[in-house]
Amino acid sequence: MPLGVLYIVATPIGNLEDITLRAIRVLKEADVIAAEDTRHTQKLLSKFDIHTPLTSYHDHNKEEKAPVLVARLLEGKNVALVSDAGTPGISDPGYFLINLAVDQKIPVVPIPGATAAIAALSVSGLPTDRFVFEGFLPSKHTARMKRLIELAKEERTLIFYEAPHRIMQALEDMQTVLGDRKAVLTRELTKVHEQVLRGRIPDVRRQLEAGSMKGEFTIIVEAAASGADRVNISPEEYLKNLILHRGLPKKEAIAVAAHDLGMPKKEIYKIGLMIKEEG
Repeated sequence: MPLGVLYIVATPIGNLEDITLRAIRVLKEADVIAAEDTRHTQKLLSKFDIHTPLTSYHDHNKEEKAPVLVARLLEGKNVALVSDAGTPGISDPGYFLINLAVDQKIPVVPIPGATAAIAALSVSGLPTDRFVFEGFLPSKHTARMKRLIELAKEERTLIFYEAPHRIMQALEDMQTVLGDRKAVLTRELTKVHEQVLRGRIPDVRRQLEAGSMKGEFTIIVEAAASGADRVNISPEEYLKNLILHRGLPKKEAIAVAAHDLGMPKKEIYKIGLMIKEEG
């Protein structure tokens, strides 16, 4: 019995007209569509008169649902995987099913289309010849700061996704660690309220504060200059972030800052004394 095919179908990130003709055909011909949110996907299917059966596949049921879908593929059924928007497998649970299918030697076929990261990069005006996609930064403040420090010397354009409730803190942390770099923030790309904010990181923060915090955000940040080093990060601002935003006790914050910044504890301790005097 021939194996089925797992189709990775990119869907619009906003404007439904961005779907491809091939995607419409594959969604119509598949035996089942595995969707992150069946209610959301049903709107797309109704728009294009697609009546293929839907089944849910999301982050909370992937471990139990992926084997069921693979079993259908092994039976010769074709499965189309879609996410809420954009290309499946990019910052969503699609990779789990894809890896399982690959392990079983099931054909996995991409149906290309929209991806928010590339759409944002294409209009950013920042270098596009070399870039790195970071997806979502860690939600915990200390972990997020550590990751940004690791990226501080990255000499490729940086691309991030961020949630509305964390966007301002993420930009603040970027300013602390990455400094006064050029940045572009996009919100609700291809949708009615599409917005592109440009400037240095502090400028983008101010523009965003004066506008809406709703929607899907992509942040594009200028790469580090060649030969950049961690010494460009302000130890005082980093320590303040650990104490004031993360809520770490000063002793613990000093130890964390010294480790993360590669500086002697004595130097960080002196900076901590100044912060106390200011407070």
